Amino acid sequence: MFDIQIQDGGLIRLSGRLDASQADHAKAMLLSVNQSATIDLTDLDYVSSAGLGVLVQTYKRLHDAGHSLRLTNLKPRIRSVFTYAGLDRVLKLE
Repeated sequence: MFDIQIQDGGLIRLSGRLDASQADHAKAMLLSVNQSATIDLTDLDYVSSAGLGVLVQTYKRLHDAGHSLRLTNLKPRIRSVFTYAGLDRVLKLE
C-alpha cells in the first residue's frame, strides 16, 4: 500500500511502499508541486530504485525551476538506501 498527501505550503507525506507499481502514481502526483517542498518520509516503509527515480526526477524538476526539495524523517533503513545509491550527496536529507 502506498499513499501520498500533498498539503499547502509544500509539505508532502509519503507512506507505505514506493516501488515500481506505485512510481507512475507518485510521479503524477508530484508533478503538481511547483514550489520548494519538504517530503516527510516518517511513514515510508520501503523505496525501490523506481521510487528513488521518482524522487530524483522531482528534485531535478524543482531545482531547475529554482526551488528546493528536502527529505525529512527517514528511517535508518530508508536512509541507507539513499546512501548506498549515493543520493545523500545530491538530495538534502534531514
